[in-house]
Amino acid sequence: MKKTFLTLAVLFTSAALFAQQSKEDAMTDTKAIESLDKVVAKMKGFTTMKIDFTYKMENKKEKINQTKKGNILLKGIKYKMEVDGQKVLCDGKTVWLYLANSNEVTINAMDTKSEDNMMNPLSMLNNYKVNYKPALVKEVTEGGVVKQIIDLYPKKTKNFIKVRLYVDKAKQQLSKAEISSKNGTTYYYNVDKFTSNVVSVDTDFVFDAKKYPGVEVNDMR
Repeated sequence: MKKTFLTLAVLFTSAALFAQQSKEDAMTDTKAIESLDKVVAKMKGFTTMKIDFTYKMENKKEKINQTKKGNILLKGIKYKMEVDGQKVLCDGKTVWLYLANSNEVTINAMDTKSEDNMMNPLSMLNNYKVNYKPALVKEVTEGGVVKQIIDLYPKKTKNFIKVRLYVDKAKQQLSKAEISSKNGTTYYYNVDKFTSNVVSVDTDFVFDAKKYPGVEVNDMR
């Protein structure tokens, strides 16, 4: 359960299709890089970002099909995510995972050496040129909105095969993402609402045990 929830980080990077794109099917990497650079530049211009999203986990072989609603607040490398009674908070040094149904919190030190922080889309995209091979597959129109479909292929072995991003071309923002894992599970993320420059304070990203009477604390640092 905890592992599944942490995978949500992938936040808005997901992928469902396992078939590899041929060079003929994908446009040039230059166009993909150009598009993602614009997304990163715009995200860096915001003080904070709040994303309301719909998360879906599917594995047809195992007959798994789960859908949940959630939201994530981002401020630099700090974040707070809430999904279905569970919370993940990070102040840039420490990560707290709180499970409401058992009233317990697990504390870990943030892995600053990680190649990318999948819980934070900006952190991942900051290093995408180093860690992934991007390819602009095509452009599609959904509901009158032109979206660029960009695949990111890991340069090093990971537990997922591919990240597929859907970029709103006009707004230069991520609108949807998919992640295809090696075990056959697909994670889908759809951005339902995006709000920039939300007022927040640093304590928003720190777990306050006083607000959760009787909470069981598992400090793994």
